[in-house]
Amino acid sequence: MAQRAVDVQRALAAVADENDAVNLARFFKTGPREYGEGDTFIGVRVPRTRKVVRDHIGLPASEVMLLMDSPVHEHRLAGLLILVEQLSAAQKAGDECAQEESVILYLDFVHRGRVNNWDLVDASAPNVLGGWFFDRPRDTVHRLAEDEDLWRRRVALLTTFGFIRRGDASTTLELAERVLADRRDLTQKATGWMLREVGKRVDRQLLTGFLDHFAADMGRTALTYACEHLTAEERADYRARR
Repeated sequence: MAQRAVDVQRALAAVADENDAVNLARFFKTGPREYGEGDTFIGVRVPRTRKVVRDHIGLPASEVMLLMDSPVHEHRLAGLLILVEQLSAAQKAGDECAQEESVILYLDFVHRGRVNNWDLVDASAPNVLGGWFFDRPRDTVHRLAEDEDLWRRRVALLTTFGFIRRGDASTTLELAERVLADRRDLTQKATGWMLREVGKRVDRQLLTGFLDHFAADMGRTALTYACEHLTAEERADYRARR
């Protein structure tokens, strides 16, 4: 029998906790004028969501879309994690058509505002777009970074994590420079985090070279995150340039 979105929703409901729903809604800032305003939680922690996902990897794309169109946060997270698993299987099988279909579907979710909190972005963008665009033109990634929408911009930044993991920091540095003036907290954290990973995983001198040029123009949060693995003396020096 074909798997259905409603099966995933029922499985999630079976492991939901009302107290967790309250706590998660608070943690992900769902109040008025907060970044997650209006999002709905049923109270499923990520490990339990991943367990449900493992039982529904074969969910058809049309059913994944139903999950992504749900107002419930955990439904959308499950949909994204299923998509990530399906893309991984397609990569291992060398099925480029299936990979491209997953990427197109994901970009549709992004542009329709369904990937709309930091955990949803972080759990999907590095694996979906970071894998696909590593050895392809990255115009789409740059366009997402140019978008003023908070989540599309974060998708672009987190996509570069997929590049960083494979030793390429070029796009991370380009995007970090492009979003320097964006002082929104979640953009600041994403930018600083990716810069830190450049220094940690690719080349420490690429990080310090970027900071030498741009520390004075960076927001405090981005600079703090970027400098986290530097020496105390280096961190003090870069902070003094602001």
